[in-house]
Amino acid sequence: MTVVRVLLVDDQAPFLRAMSAVVAETAGFEVVGEASSGEECILAAAELLPDFVLMDVNLPGIDGVEATRRLRGRQFPPVVLLLSTYDEDAGAYFVAECGATAYVTKSALGPDRLREVWTASSR
Repeated sequence: MTVVRVLLVDDQAPFLRAMSAVVAETAGFEVVGEASSGEECILAAAELLPDFVLMDVNLPGIDGVEATRRLRGRQFPPVVLLLSTYDEDAGAYFVAECGATAYVTKSALGPDRLREVWTASSR
């Protein structure tokens, strides 16, 4: 079984812990790194080469939308799931702006949604 390598990106430690717990509960997925800004995410992704990035929309410096746009422009881009407290309608706008695979509200993130987004990405 191939393990899906996940990079977590959020500037709030409690949510990084929550995302980490969701990934740990999802068979076949593992956290390979964490970042707390868009800039850190871009550097970490270049070093760690994650398959999947869980990206907060609101980050200091480069926000999650711009960081996703930059990641998606790479030769072998990771799948990116945008996360925030905004409702699902706002999420559709963010996805269209940057090429993320999907948007999920932070409160709706769980193992089933994580696996659903990964499966839908056709990886």
